[in-house]
Amino acid sequence: MQSHPSSATERALDEMVLDGRFVSDESGARTVVLNELTGFGPLQKFFSDPQIEEIWINRPNEIRFHKSGKNFLETVDLDSEELRRIVQKLLRFSGRRLDRSSPSVDAALMDGSRLHVVIPEVTQNHWAVNIRKFSKSLKSLHHLLGQEVISQPQLSQIKRAVVSGKNILVSGATQAGKTTMMCAILSELQGQRLISCEDTFEIYAPVEDWVAMQTRPGSAEGASEVPLRQLVREALRMRPDRIAVGEVRGAEALDLLIALNSGIPGICTIHANSAREAIRKMRTLPLLAGGNISESFLNPTVDSVIDMVIHCHRSNDGKRTVREVWERDS
Repeated sequence: MQSHPSSATERALDEMVLDGRFVSDESGARTVVLNELTGFGPLQKFFSDPQIEEIWINRPNEIRFHKSGKNFLETVDLDSEELRRIVQKLLRFSGRRLDRSSPSVDAALMDGSRLHVVIPEVTQNHWAVNIRKFSKSLKSLHHLLGQEVISQPQLSQIKRAVVSGKNILVSGATQAGKTTMMCAILSELQGQRLISCEDTFEIYAPVEDWVAMQTRPGSAEGASEVPLRQLVREALRMRPDRIAVGEVRGAEALDLLIALNSGIPGICTIHANSAREAIRKMRTLPLLAGGNISESFLNPTVDSVIDMVIHCHRSNDGKRTVREVWERDS
């Protein structure tokens, strides 16, 4: 997430050192100036640490982060004005806005990390910033086996489901590894056309024939909102061999069920505490679409199209495992 300094920047730094302004700590001064000019100031070292998974800020001068299964707090020189400047710099790539008329934002950063910001008056006093960093190493199912996230029987069971075109739900709590599991499953696709739909770009798959889509909020300038429901419907018109939907949480569950019921294999993530609860939510979330949707339609549809639920779990020490793989009887 950090660009390389230009030769002009390097010359300017050399001149400052020669002038004696940073004689006491030349190396430290270079780091500070380069982070300011080409990076993200006091946040840059947290971006650059590959072991840090998530960064969040509740108030000025305090950086909290998750690393090696634990949460940490570090005090830094970061006032509210500088935090706002850094956030606006982070948002440039996405083109999304953050102001009084749009007091919250979800955005993808240049390296694929996800930025979420909420500002007053939605928050009480300060800007609340969360950055979930993008893992630069794609994990396959075999990688997850080596990390003891899944067992050998689970690996074989999941691979069989993927090869046979089964519909898969990946469930779990926040930070349980749902998206990592989804991407590992998508890495098994060979020669298929993938269409993915999500709120903010997080899905990654080594698939050549792939179209990735994300939602778009409406804007004060008149740009219309593009919700997840619309993306799922668009995907059906794009000749997919497989649909992937990130984090089903609302009325889009109905459109996904209709897609799966039409014979297009799909995979999605869902926030749930067990495989049983994931199935239950797929039976109730479509009711949010309103209209004439009834349980008499939903229950048999869910029972016929959801083939597998992979439930991910994160323990108190940060260890991620697949606790349960439920599969519908053929």
